Amino acid sequence: MPSSAAPPAPRRRPGARALVQWGLGISAIVLLVAFRDRLPDFGAMWDAAARAHPAWILLVVMASAISMGAFARLQRRLLRIGGVRLTLRRAIAVTYAGNALSTTLPAGPAVSVVYTFRQFRHSGATAQLATAVILAGGVITTAAYSAIALLALLAAPQAREAALAALLAPAVLAAAAALILVRRGPRARLAAAAGRALRALLARPRIAPHVEGLRDGRRVLRPARRDWAALAALALVNWVFDILALFAAAQAVGIDIAPHVVALAYFAAQAAGSVLPLLPGGLGAIESSMAAALVALGATLAPAGAAVGLYRLVSYVAVVAVGWLAWLGLHEGARLSARTRARVRARLTVAGRAVLAGLSAAAMAMSPYAAAQNLRPPGTRRP
Repeated sequence: MPSSAAPPAPRRRPGARALVQWGLGISAIVLLVAFRDRLPDFGAMWDAAARAHPAWILLVVMASAISMGAFARLQRRLLRIGGVRLTLRRAIAVTYAGNALSTTLPAGPAVSVVYTFRQFRHSGATAQLATAVILAGGVITTAAYSAIALLALLAAPQAREAALAALLAPAVLAAAAALILVRRGPRARLAAAAGRALRALLARPRIAPHVEGLRDGRRVLRPARRDWAALAALALVNWVFDILALFAAAQAVGIDIAPHVVALAYFAAQAAGSVLPLLPGGLGAIESSMAAALVALGATLAPAGAAVGLYRLVSYVAVVAVGWLAWLGLHEGARLSARTRARVRARLTVAGRAVLAGLSAAAMAMSPYAAAQNLRPPGTRRP
């Protein structure tokens, strides 16, 4: 990839994409009207959400924040491997801002990639390093996503047989290939054929720029074993804590469901959101498929809708709001005086502490320990 250019955005046909999205949106409206009698009672969903336990809601917020922070730390670590020092505050701001662009704008993922690339360049990274960090971060998080999804399938009795069957086919092919490659003649012919096919594939116009980017990344990014372990751990934390946020939302409304079942619902919703992007951020597809998956896996309809609503309120609405504030801070911070920035930072710190204190007080007020303490006779000394 040329060193002076940002990573190329994938070619798109805006007209066809808009037509598909409008068609899906109109179909969704027609289905809502046709099956309105079978939809969940929104009053029951609201009652379930209103009775949600504050301690679990606090866990939803904390898990979502940890998930976003893990991805920011992953990209920061990759930049540090390439020799660029980035403060944690700026890394988190870039992560939140990029997520807001990706999930709210048309062609958001491409816009987010270009924006993140420019932020890394502004922080001192070369074009090759910025590209390598974006590509490597995507590969590592995708591998962690696949590993967690496979573990969730293996942990669920209803999906275990299908997962094992899917793993059996590659295992048989690998064993057959190993038997063939024992002999020198077939091994040489197979290697030559595979080499020709690989060179032809990598020479395709849509693949060649990414291959060149990976080659540049290999030259500027050389993680040690310790770095690989840290990167893998951060990628796992990114996904696990996002799933934990959904699990906490389910527990908040009284859904007693196993963690691997919640993970299956999570991955089903992610797949639906990528296949049926009705709106930016998977709005519509993710919520409906996640609630449907929870119901199919044992939850009742109204609490499932309330749990999904709580989860998306934090993991999407709140995260996007913070992301746009981060975007504004990254672009307007340089125009403000140091005294004004310090004043704004102090006010945001006080407001954040007040919100956390209020949530903590509410959680303690709802806990069984607080209820037991309130039942003590007057004048009794506390231990």
